[in-house]
Amino acid sequence: MQNIEGVLFEPVGCLAEFGSKEFNEIAATHYGQKKKLGSAYWQLLKLIQDAPALSPADQKAVEALEIQAVDSSSVYEDVVPALEELQGMGVKLLIASSLSEAALNHFLEKFSLKNYFSGVWNRTNAGGVLTEPLNRALASASLDPERVMSLADTEEGLNVAKEVGVNSILMINDYDDGRRLAMHPPTGGIVSLAELPDAIRLIAENAKAPRPS
Repeated sequence: MQNIEGVLFEPVGCLAEFGSKEFNEIAATHYGQKKKLGSAYWQLLKLIQDAPALSPADQKAVEALEIQAVDSSSVYEDVVPALEELQGMGVKLLIASSLSEAALNHFLEKFSLKNYFSGVWNRTNAGGVLTEPLNRALASASLDPERVMSLADTEEGLNVAKEVGVNSILMINDYDDGRRLAMHPPTGGIVSLAELPDAIRLIAENAKAPRPS
């Protein structure tokens, strides 16, 4: 792996714990999904991607439910120390999320995280979900995908990272789920954001080490 110059963050599952209630409600009310979703957020994104655009009124209703999801979320305790350390290392930190702009801005303001990120991309300003925010984040920061990590805590998130060509880093929030997801396989994995700065330093050291002849 090459030196890491940037990290892409999806707040849902990687910076904070989100419930599934509001995402399931969006799926049922606005996309006709009758059964509750498993990975509610990521499966909702598939519905958004495949469905016709909603009316402005419905979009506002969806944004309101996403904001409720943000209000019910809880940011992980190691987020701020890890972001501060990464920022001090000169790593570019970018948000690449499929949340709406309104919900994402509310998230960053609620948890006072906005100043840690040099770019913030969402489905509104990226013009789409899943790969679109990641591609826009990479282009805006002029980053080589091979020098970028994208954190993910689901199979869908790992697949999106791989499709874009960045290094997929599994956030292991649950041991049993982590063992299952490791079969897909990610480029690497961490159990806490506190591990991320050391992981990036180790990659840099390994890149400098002379290769055996």
